[in-house]
Amino acid sequence: MAGSGSSPDARRRLQVGVLGLGRMGRFHAENLAGRVARCDLACVSDLDADRGEQVARELGVPFVADPDAVLADGGVDAVVVATPSASHAELSIAAARAGKHTFCEKPISLDHDETLAALEAIERSGVVFQVGLHRRFDPDWVMVADRARGGELGDLYFYRAALRDMSSPPASFLTGSGGMFLDVSLHDLDVARWWMGEVVEVWAQGAVLTDRAFADHGDVDVAVITLRFESGALGVIDNGRSAGYGYESSAEVVGSKASMYIGNRPPHGVESRMPGWRSLAVARDFTERYPLAYRLELEGFAASVLDGAPVRASGWDALAAFELGMAAARSQRAGRPVRTRPHPTAHGVRYDIETDDALDVGHPAGRT
Repeated sequence: MAGSGSSPDARRRLQVGVLGLGRMGRFHAENLAGRVARCDLACVSDLDADRGEQVARELGVPFVADPDAVLADGGVDAVVVATPSASHAELSIAAARAGKHTFCEKPISLDHDETLAALEAIERSGVVFQVGLHRRFDPDWVMVADRARGGELGDLYFYRAALRDMSSPPASFLTGSGGMFLDVSLHDLDVARWWMGEVVEVWAQGAVLTDRAFADHGDVDVAVITLRFESGALGVIDNGRSAGYGYESSAEVVGSKASMYIGNRPPHGVESRMPGWRSLAVARDFTERYPLAYRLELEGFAASVLDGAPVRASGWDALAAFELGMAAARSQRAGRPVRTRPHPTAHGVRYDIETDDALDVGHPAGRT
């Protein structure tokens, strides 16, 4: 969705309330409290009153127990929705109906139909809506996208990405995470479309190799996804829940003229050198790996609201990545490739995906 803010006014600052103060919500609140240009943290809200009041005291803003009160506050221009995933769609719709511009953490919903209904309702409201696909704001990833699309790499024929957590999340997280392909893989699938174009086939394999709790939740903790793009190019994504050594996020795109590679950037630039070896620190999590990107995505959100700048990570982008994640999950379950059919809509590209029934009988016509 294009930004629908008023005329540009560099002096105006966006007043933002944060809904949900778990790990991601608190991180956004801390950024908004002083690290994001043209934004002020107006208030925070959380169902856990003790946690909410503590964060409010630390950041010097009001604590509002009821999120509906935040949405009714005329002094709040926008909200960050960082509550548990199951409430993202409902709160985003409520915020849109209240006229609040909304930044929503992914996923919008773990249900495809609910995601689509939410996006349609938000679209009708006319507010700015952005999803937390932070790599679209990281300078390294933006540079690769710009050079690839500008033709500097020639014809693109290979994409490779890795995203691995240092250690497994708590079992309580797994129940509402959506699983490997709708949680971890979503970012790499979004970048695949952004850099390489649309996807026509997904083949995913997964296993439980580091933590049996994933099997108890019908999930996997190690996965490999292969992609075939409309152009004929190929891609490989590897994802893991427990790498042990640290947080890994790296990618490469190869073209007929040149290639570009984004390494696993260390949290600081100091290199240790000792007899026989040299080393750099490895980030422990995404907040250490992408501190700038998380600030820039909120600055981009403010620019869309205040200046009418196009939204760089729209809900429709998130839906397309979600649909590819659904295809990966189906492929892993069926043990064979799943064909996807990208098609343009008024909002962006959507994907038709082979249904489970079609996979079971090997028939290409099944769609959802």
